[in-house]
Amino acid sequence: MGHAPEHFKMIIPSPTVTSATIDMPQNLDIQKYVVLPGIAMYFAGQWIVNLNYWGCNQYITQRALGANLETARTGILFAGFIKILMPVIVMLPGIAAYVLYKNNQLPGFEGGKDGAYSAILAFLPTGLKGLAIAALTAAIVASLAGKANSISTIFTLDIYKKYINKNSDEKKMVWTGRMTVLISMIIAIAFTWKDLLGIGGEGGFTFIQKYTGFISPGVFAMFILGMFWKRTTGTAALVGLILGFALSVFFNNYAVDLFGKETWLYTAFEYQKMEGGVVKTLVEIPFLINMGWSFVLTVITMVCISLTGPKVNPKAFEIDSSMFKVSPKILALAVVTVLIISMIYVRFW
Repeated sequence: MGHAPEHFKMIIPSPTVTSATIDMPQNLDIQKYVVLPGIAMYFAGQWIVNLNYWGCNQYITQRALGANLETARTGILFAGFIKILMPVIVMLPGIAAYVLYKNNQLPGFEGGKDGAYSAILAFLPTGLKGLAIAALTAAIVASLAGKANSISTIFTLDIYKKYINKNSDEKKMVWTGRMTVLISMIIAIAFTWKDLLGIGGEGGFTFIQKYTGFISPGVFAMFILGMFWKRTTGTAALVGLILGFALSVFFNNYAVDLFGKETWLYTAFEYQKMEGGVVKTLVEIPFLINMGWSFVLTVITMVCISLTGPKVNPKAFEIDSSMFKVSPKILALAVVTVLIISMIYVRFW
């Protein structure tokens, strides 16, 4: 911690300038803040990202739905506890790489976003090095298999079976699922072959968080109102899904041009970034702020539309309140997890 204390701060302070050139220290500060806009992100999009992932992501819910309620709760809490270890597993090696590189002690690494992890692995003894590579490969394959299964299931059951071939038998659906996975993998490779989406310029994790944020505000608004407010109508849900996406695109691409850099809704930051060997000047609102306002405006619109409908939607979910009662074991796991997270924030604020 003594060699890189700034890397152990979980809340990034707001930059003192709103524009900077690529050779200024403030430029890097702005880039960091655009990704993690200080404490503001916890009142905006950060909780939407997490609740949408754990509650609406088919990749997660599919596993929970395969077990009884008690087992599902235990499994998700255990996964949440393991998630707390991510700073140790992911961030500490990165900080170590930064310190070593700064002191010219990281051979084989010449800067950039790629290569630091493999350079750090070079310090491991031969046996552990192979184990680390095997574990990394297994994690990638398991994650890819889960996502491929989700893509196949959603297309085959929710699109093909429902709208294209309602009378298809099990053999036909299995074949369709396999072809869906094959086609989706070809499309994924095509987009990443020449980095057509620009993932390399932003970093994979940031890219995923930013662009799933185009969809998550509308999806989560539809989910939370549909589950817990019986007056929510189907029209409101459809409008919310489309509006959440449209608002996310608007805030990301057009809001600054129409309203300027500084409004009561947001503050946009100007900075320079190297992309493909070319310096580009960008003006950007932190995407987590975009998500927060997209969600708020979507919920308000859905509520207004639903108020014009019946007081109780006949198709509303019937929720059994007893399902929300948890066992002492589950309650203890939840409390311990929250306490650990709170202690981490207190220590590394």
